[in-house]
Amino acid sequence: MQGLVLNPNFFLFLPKSIPAMLNLTLLDGQKFQITIQRLCRQLIENHNDFSNTVLIGIQPRGIFLAKRVAEELRKILPDDTILQGDLDITFYRDDFRRRESPLVPNQTRIDFIIEGKKVVMMDDVLWTGRTIRAAMDAMLAFGRPEKVELLTLVDRRYSRHIPVAADYVGIEVDSIASQRVVVSWKETDGEDKIELLSEIK
Repeated sequence: MQGLVLNPNFFLFLPKSIPAMLNLTLLDGQKFQITIQRLCRQLIENHNDFSNTVLIGIQPRGIFLAKRVAEELRKILPDDTILQGDLDITFYRDDFRRRESPLVPNQTRIDFIIEGKKVVMMDDVLWTGRTIRAAMDAMLAFGRPEKVELLTLVDRRYSRHIPVAADYVGIEVDSIASQRVVVSWKETDGEDKIELLSEIK
């Protein structure tokens, strides 16, 4: 089967206001699901029965990861109670006052106590670390946990603004600031996929 060959002049006919993007699929389909399952097995190895552990997804995109992990854990450990919540960090971000347009907060849904618990925070992409710092501040409004861990589906290395490291990582990606990592979820986007988007100049 021959590969797709593009006319080299193809991108010349795109509107100048729309930058041409090169999409590279990093993970999709069955490999995506296997990665989620591997992360769950790593959590089980460290937390055992989850009687003292809670899962918190960071709004807006980390909640999909947290819900998917919680669902998988319930399948593997049907006799355990897996507590999972959503955390909004909108007004804890260090840049929210700098934005010209008004911010629309997401919903926080944590209907359990985190005081003295082991908390596994989850976000789909770890990049600068600023989101995680904001989430730590927001979480303290619900109590002081015994321990906090971080699980991320994608770790964009070499881009930290704040010294944050994940305890559980799906895949690691070396990328530059101009590139984007996009995680699509079957629940909202119709498919499970991780893509690296690069602008073609």
